[in-house]
Formats: sequence, C-alpha cells, structure tokens
Amino acid sequence: MGKLCRGWNYTSNHLADDDGRIIVIWKDNISVRVLQQSQQALTCEVKLPGTPAFVYTAIYASNEHWERTDLWVELLNTYQTFSLDTTPWMVGGDFNQILHPAEHSLLDVNSLTPPMVDFRDCLSQMGLSDLRFQGSFYSWTNRSPDRPVAKKLDRLLINSQILNLFPGCSAFFLPPLFSDHSRLLNLDFKIPTSGTRPFKFFNYLTKHPGFHQLVLEAWTQAGATAWTLTALSWKQKQIKSDLKQLTKDIFSQIQLRVSEANRVLQDRINSLCGVFLWKGNIEAHHTARVSWNEVTKPKKEGGLGINDMLLWNKACCLKLI
Repeated sequence: MGKLCRGWNYTSNHLADDDGRIIVIWKDNISVRVLQQSQQALTCEVKLPGTPAFVYTAIYASNEHWERTDLWVELLNTYQTFSLDTTPWMVGGDFNQILHPAEHSLLDVNSLTPPMVDFRDCLSQMGLSDLRFQGSFYSWTNRSPDRPVAKKLDRLLINSQILNLFPGCSAFFLPPLFSDHSRLLNLDFKIPTSGTRPFKFFNYLTKHPGFHQLVLEAWTQAGATAWTLTALSWKQKQIKSDLKQLTKDIFSQIQLRVSEANRVLQDRINSLCGVFLWKGNIEAHHTARVSWNEVTKPKKEGGLGINDMLLWNKACCLKLI
C-alpha cells in the first residue's frame, strides 16, 4: 500500500478468512489498531488527530441466515469484551439483512420475519441505531430489469457515545456505479469548536412562499421513515438546519435592508421630482409649468393653493408615495 499510495496504510481480515473480504484503509495521520477479526467482522480502535479514540467495526455479513446469527452473537461478545456500552462505537458495512418490511421494495414483504427480529434484538441489546443519512434509501439492488428488487442492506450504526464525541457526523449514500451496492460516506466527522445557539422558530417563516417546499425537501432528504424517536430527532435537526439557512438568506440583517430600501425610495422620489419639474423635452417643460400653475392657484379657483415650497415638497412626496 505504501508503494502504490504514499501516506496510506491498510489492514484486513485475512488472518480469519483466506479471501480477506474486509479491508480498512487510512491515512498516516490516523492511528488504527486491530482489536478483533473474523470472517464477517473486523473491529479496530481508531484515533483521529486531536480527538479521543473510538471503536469501529467493519461488517461484511454472510448471505446465509445461520451464519449471520453467528455474527450477531459475535457482535454481542465484542460489545461485552471491550465494554462498548461506555465507549464510542460505530458499526458499518453490508449486513445482508433488513430491519423492517419497509426496507424491502416488494409490497408482498409486509410483516416481520424471524431474521428481522433477531437483527433488531441484537442492535437493541447493544444500544446501536442508524446514523442519520441522506441519499438513496435502498442501498442494494438485484439489477434485474424483469423483476427489480431493492433493499436496505448497508447501514452505519452508532451508539450514543459517538454522538457525544462527534455531534455533527452524518452519512450519505451515493448512487451505485459498477457495484450492486451504494457507496457510503461519513460526513462532517468533527468536533464543534464552540457551543451552538438554541434554535427559535419564528412564525413569519411560514409566510415565505418557499417554506412548505423547503420543509418537504428537507424531510425527504433526511432519510428513512422515522420509526423511533431518535430517527425523528435527526429528521427534525435536518429541517432546523435548512430553516436556519432560509432565515440567514432572506431575513438576516433586516435593519440594514430596511435602511437601504428607504434610501433607494428617497433616491427614486428625488429622481421623480427632478423629472417632474425640470427634465424632459419642450412638451414636458410645458406640462411642468402647467402643473406648477395648478399647484399655486388658489383653492377657490380649483388649485391647491400652495405657495410655500416646503409645504409643496411634503405634499408632492406624499402623493408619490
């Protein structure tokens, strides 16, 4: 690896599987130490510059249900062995198993099956849940034009300690290219440099013409249907982020915008007054003189009876406004 890609390192599960189906690659400034490996999982301790260490488990689950059951047992043992109830832990990869019927594209898959229940029970015991994500909901397709099938087989799971360590992290499923699986990226994996201000929802946002479309798009892009309070919370945070951006783009520095609008209005009034009194061709000058005569003519003769220039300016401006 060092010869092909300078500054990069890798490890794999070749010691547990001759095929070595799991490979983890990282840059030199990242420290990775293998804790445990098997045919279906590779667990490492990862240390990023300037951050506490966390544990990452890469998954490539078997196509056979009985072998996946062994993987669930292995993950539970890993959870207990390394005290991952109090350690930041991330588990990602191809689990070859859906959690819910909605994660299958076929409508006749409409009830929980024993493999789904086993997978769900395993995650529940370890306190793992899906990291919020964007992009494609289904991560795998059979690429069959006659009977297409899509499933959510790939996922990135985290415990609560990961969120405490990296509160801004999120995942993105890229469109599949040559593979039948979607590529998965982990984004915004950083520690915030300062605290965040509390979010306040202002009712005037609902009057913006793009409000409903913005909320709809943000809710859709936030990923799957929110089956748990955690998933619902992530979707709400995505909407909050977009609403903050809307407020910044449309309503920020409103005092300066009002002042600028007032200045533009005054410039326009001055311009109109100038055109009305002095500019234009001969016909326009004639019209201006006629208009001025009407302004200064006594009221009993049908005019406005304004001889004071200050009062006339005030009346003219009010009429233009």
